[in-house]
Amino acid sequence: MRSVEEHQHVVAAMITARAATTAPLAAAQGLVLAADVVAPMSLPVFDNSAMDGYAVRAEDTADATPQHPVVLPVAEDIPAGRTDQLTLQPATAHRIMTGAPVPAGATGIVPVENTDGGLHSVTIQQSAPPGKHIRRAGEDVAAGTTVLRRGQVVTPAVLGLAAALGLAELPVIPRQRVLVISTGSELVTPGTPLQPGQIYESNSVMLAGAVREAGAEVIAVATAEDDVTQFGSILDRHAADADLIITSGGVSAGAYEVVKDAFGPDGVQGGEGVEFVKVAMQPGMPQGVGRVAGTTIVTLPGNPVSALVSFEVFIRPALRTAMGLPDPYRPHRPAVLAESLTSPRGKRQFRRAILDAETGSVVSYGPPASHHLRWLASANGLLDIPEDVVEVQAGTELQVWDLT
Repeated sequence: MRSVEEHQHVVAAMITARAATTAPLAAAQGLVLAADVVAPMSLPVFDNSAMDGYAVRAEDTADATPQHPVVLPVAEDIPAGRTDQLTLQPATAHRIMTGAPVPAGATGIVPVENTDGGLHSVTIQQSAPPGKHIRRAGEDVAAGTTVLRRGQVVTPAVLGLAAALGLAELPVIPRQRVLVISTGSELVTPGTPLQPGQIYESNSVMLAGAVREAGAEVIAVATAEDDVTQFGSILDRHAADADLIITSGGVSAGAYEVVKDAFGPDGVQGGEGVEFVKVAMQPGMPQGVGRVAGTTIVTLPGNPVSALVSFEVFIRPALRTAMGLPDPYRPHRPAVLAESLTSPRGKRQFRRAILDAETGSVVSYGPPASHHLRWLASANGLLDIPEDVVEVQAGTELQVWDLT
């Protein structure tokens, strides 16, 4: 059997980055910058007021006190957004709002709280030191400065800076486009009455959510019966628009394994070297990887826990790496096992677990079988038991994949 590490390398090599592009700001959030960003202009663009108050010449208010205020005529009113260029004459004041351009000749701002708020003349009770409450042009960003770096994630703050600099788009690594297909004739869409022998389809919903949580884009979600023709028609409709196809089910050793059958001699056209292997892990032993009409396909087992654990182990880190996103792997935390466990010989076991971050202890959570989805939904970690370990005693330190 192939080791977990070997299959991780194979999958990672098949999921590669898309060519860099530019994206409008509204679409760039969460993506990674593909190039440095240089400021095309300075911020602030012009000297502006940091307070609501009065623009003055500092020397005209130097003697102002509450006991001996200075009274100046108000020559102009400057709201934010006024575009004409003004000059402050000596021994006068301009009423000014926060963000409004400071008139030429003004050397300080008196906050309105230190005045009587007059409209035609103003009584100033405290001096304005030179430069006080004036935001100078370029004091935040100087034109020509590299303000954002290649590899940086586009956050709301990054969007705000880009917009403030007048940039309508950013250079980014695009999201991976993923097609999710769940297979099985027994599957029924939730909300539809069940017939005997049917179950509700959950893998595509779960895996699509995992794709989005990893930062990628789901272009389509589909369910195929155990019918090679139907499976092939789904591929024909969507595969060309995808960077990655994820399937669940149809890869085991029994009959009616539609994914395996599809890429056999009598299957769909365009399957290029899809390889089905056994990986030394539990859950998730049957795996597959290859290309369909030039698009990478990763085939996962159908049991829901196997499918999601396989996604975490093989696909999530490869997707995030291809998009340049930080922390492609879940954090691995050492924790002390609070119970004794057994593990299958020759298989790396990923047990659902509850990790107590405060005490550094961990307990397994629920049965190890791959159909017990309830326990995975409430677990906050995966207990990683090495493949050469058969028994683990309480008190042993193990690695836990933190799912929070």
